[in-house]
Amino acid sequence: MKRKLLLAQLLCAIALWGCSSDSENDTTSAGGGTTSNPETQPTDPTGGDQTTDFEVSWDTFADTDFADTQDSPATEDEEEDFIENSSFTTTIGIVYDGATASIIGEAEDVTVEKEGAHVVVTSAAKGVEYALSGEATDGSLKVYSEKKFKLSLNGVSIASQRGAAINIQSSKRVFVCAADDTENCLTDAEDYTNDVDGEDQKAALFSEGQLIFCGNGSRTVCANHKHAICSDDYVVVHGGARLTVAQAPKDAIHTNGAFVMGGGLVRLTTSGDGIECEEGNIDVRGGLLKVLTDGVAAKGLKTGADIVLSGGQIVVVTTGDAEYDESENDISSPSAIKCDGDMSLANSEVALKSTGLAGKGVNVEGELLMKSGELKVITTGKQYVVSSSVDSSPKGIKAEGRLAIEGGRVMVSTTGGEGSEGIESKDAVTISGGTVTVTAADDCINATNHIEISGGEVYCYGSGNDAIDSNGTLTISGGIVVAVGADAPEAGFDCDQNTFTVSGGTLLGIGGSTSSPTAGVSSQPSVVYCASLSKGALLTITDNSGDHVMSYTIPLAFSKPNILFSSPSLTKGQTYTFYTGGQVSGGTEFYGLVTGATYDAGTTADSFTISSTLTSVGQTGGGPGGGGHGGGRF
Repeated sequence: MKRKLLLAQLLCAIALWGCSSDSENDTTSAGGGTTSNPETQPTDPTGGDQTTDFEVSWDTFADTDFADTQDSPATEDEEEDFIENSSFTTTIGIVYDGATASIIGEAEDVTVEKEGAHVVVTSAAKGVEYALSGEATDGSLKVYSEKKFKLSLNGVSIASQRGAAINIQSSKRVFVCAADDTENCLTDAEDYTNDVDGEDQKAALFSEGQLIFCGNGSRTVCANHKHAICSDDYVVVHGGARLTVAQAPKDAIHTNGAFVMGGGLVRLTTSGDGIECEEGNIDVRGGLLKVLTDGVAAKGLKTGADIVLSGGQIVVVTTGDAEYDESENDISSPSAIKCDGDMSLANSEVALKSTGLAGKGVNVEGELLMKSGELKVITTGKQYVVSSSVDSSPKGIKAEGRLAIEGGRVMVSTTGGEGSEGIESKDAVTISGGTVTVTAADDCINATNHIEISGGEVYCYGSGNDAIDSNGTLTISGGIVVAVGADAPEAGFDCDQNTFTVSGGTLLGIGGSTSSPTAGVSSQPSVVYCASLSKGALLTITDNSGDHVMSYTIPLAFSKPNILFSSPSLTKGQTYTFYTGGQVSGGTEFYGLVTGATYDAGTTADSFTISSTLTSVGQTGGGPGGGGHGGGRF
């Protein structure tokens, strides 16, 4: 046991020097699994803007570039969680020295007992601060307190060979404050031999009550038994706090209640979940949060309630595979974010990567709402297959409820083959603003009931399936959309035989097939063009005055591409001409689609006059469409 404890202390020392994860090359997990493989990242097939070619790693948000934020003003319910609203007038010093400890000071209603370097405090006093310093090779601190107190870490290192390093048997608030310019380390035993009936000590730093981290010094926790940090209530991290978990067999931070981060720097390396809140929300308002986990079916952020990301920066990398529970006949998948409630994102920068089998970037049981900020998601793992009827697929962003994007920037890359969908909702996907770019081995955007795009910019490239696939209805009323699906029978736009309404926006879909807008409900004209066009060919539409409407470079080799185009520039009663080749200059380009340009004509390919909201030009082809979806396709 002592050899293992020495190893844990060495890891803790490395973490104090710069965090064990930072000593790696930032492309390798703590367990040695690869987390960066640029060769697997799909690139934009148009060869144009390479926005889809991006990477996520531990250093996506580097510690050295991190500028801490001040906590947002406390709400009335949160005032007591700020140390400036409390007074601690009595200080008791605990100085560790190897296998012993010295107690400095005393206070009424406070009893301090020690056995070697194992210290037990029993207190009924108000306003007490316990100041810890020195180094214990086999020591601990246990506190019984009827009142809230302050735990000051003044350059202390505590390693226990019996149980938790710090065990707080109090349901009151504990302010864990690290003094400026100090480094502090807590290490627990691998086997807990000092259990007391009726008491928990589930972590290297355990508290029955609220744990509140403040102060600008650093705190590093190395767990050998179970969790690194655990509160049976909630955890708060304030601006300025520096908190590192260098290792943990289970969760880095585990709470029964909430996790609230107003600022600071939190770095978590674990073989379990990064942060798990059994019943409370995960609420990140500022600061930099980094999670690296290599555990089987592990989650970066996991809660049984809601997730609210309203500021700060977050990077999560998971490298473990899914696992099968034979007794439940169920698969548990790794996820960078797993939320059993609703999730919202605004003003945060979030970067997620999952490399294991059936890994998910975001997995939400309720609704997901993105208002602003940035969300980057990469999954590289393949399906996890148990049998012909039991399997789980990787997903970039998945919600059981409605998935709404109102603004910000969403970038998704899922490269693991069959089932690797980019954005999926078991209800509806709505996009009303922002920029969305998705490259996926399967569907880029998929919804069970409805997909609606009313604004923003959307680019999708489904290398092995449809780009945009609604199993129900599909509506486009605004924005700009470029959707590139695979060859027949897949499509740029697919909504089976359901209603496809086009009433605004500029959209171009290309694939081996396409669903066609429903003429009876669409108000903006659309044209479907099917012809033999080679990869790299320039296709252009001009009006009867020769003015440029659009140009598009065919991005892939199709047997016979089906191209769906709709724009406010198409007008009933007007005649238009298709050209191939020629020269286009100026205008506005979005993933190969150019509008409002100057065009030097090439070769005339075809012409058409718009007499209704749907016009078909050329030979139909491409089969019935993705997944055997027929009807309404050309």
